[in-house]
Amino acid sequence: MPGANRDVREVVREEAVWRPRILAALAAGPMTVPEIAAAIDAPVHEVVFWVFGMRRYGWLAELKESESGGYFRYEPTGRVS
Repeated sequence: MPGANRDVREVVREEAVWRPRILAALAAGPMTVPEIAAAIDAPVHEVVFWVFGMRRYGWLAELKESESGGYFRYEPTGRVS
């Protein structure tokens, strides 16, 4: 079924695959989750998991001010694997 939500475990496991694309998109400057999703052509609801995982493990940091839509912008921390 097109557009069906995938199992959360499957989405979370793909974070390492999507990490380089997310970091490359953020090289242009801080972005919100919806902006990242558009830049990497991925569903917003999946990008949320990847961004939060990357934030938890020190790959990304949120800027303390939020956008007018209520979303925080994220930027790379400079962590090297």
